[in-house]
Amino acid sequence: MADTLDLQFPEPKPARGEAAAGSAGDQALDAVESWFRSQSKMEERFGQIFRQAIDEVLDGQRTARFDIYADGVVAKTERTYLGTKVEIICQDEFHLDRGRKMDYSVAGYDVDAKFSMRALLGQEIPREAVGHICLIMHASDKTAEFSVGLVHVTPEILNASSNQDGKRTISAIGRSRVRWLVRKGKLPENQLLRLPPAALRAIFDPALSKQERVNQLFRLVQGRIIYRRTVTTVAQQHDGPKRVRDARLALAVQGIIILGYRDGHPEIARALELAIPRQSEWISARVVPRPLGDTRPAAMIQGGYYVQARHDEASCPVTPRYGIGE
Repeated sequence: MADTLDLQFPEPKPARGEAAAGSAGDQALDAVESWFRSQSKMEERFGQIFRQAIDEVLDGQRTARFDIYADGVVAKTERTYLGTKVEIICQDEFHLDRGRKMDYSVAGYDVDAKFSMRALLGQEIPREAVGHICLIMHASDKTAEFSVGLVHVTPEILNASSNQDGKRTISAIGRSRVRWLVRKGKLPENQLLRLPPAALRAIFDPALSKQERVNQLFRLVQGRIIYRRTVTTVAQQHDGPKRVRDARLALAVQGIIILGYRDGHPEIARALELAIPRQSEWISARVVPRPLGDTRPAAMIQGGYYVQARHDEASCPVTPRYGIGE
């Protein structure tokens, strides 16, 4: 497109619910920023919004998919829909009304929602958003980080060139005008995306049943909290706790315990100096009876003291009755 595209964006006349240019625009931006900052646990809630949106698009419990970037596994249309999913969940989470012309109404002003996984400020701004405030959102499942900012969209903050739909990206000048609500926030972890390729191949071995895949998960990933969403993706079913209970029985013969959030499990985890699981979380460890004179942290399990096993120690069966069920 020609560089004269800027001329096609005259300053819009302020309307009720719209941000005007200049001081009125700053006033609108102040109001919208103040509203978001007043929200309880704002940063945590945005992180959960992005995690939920990505997980719902992946639909791991039906598909066993866990990598939103994987070509040939996740369709381009699904990644495109992710932005819509973020918009919907964000509206619900913050109880936002629909705007007159844009996605949301915040503090009486129309706000457009723009999400991208490709680049921090890679959002494409449509013509109709000029004159309004944009909620700029970015999340990376690879780095487990996200950022959220606000910007008042005027022609001068957009690059001159556009795509076929007339959408333009934010310029260097525009980047300096973004008001960051969250910068490099911590996105809830996608555990499977961070496992070594060899471990993933072992867990998702086509020769294994779904229960055996869950067993393999807790056998290979020890000493780390495992989330319910990880289990449901590996098990490909909603009832992850049932698979975990069965894995607990199967792995006990190898001396591997799987601890949850009740039945005395937190006390065992604390005694072994493991992370303590919360509801819908688990952690596994291989244990052996405490040798005489051993000084490793020990936990009482069914009348005997057990310690975390070293790699060179042979496996020793443990009773599965150290706690049953979550």
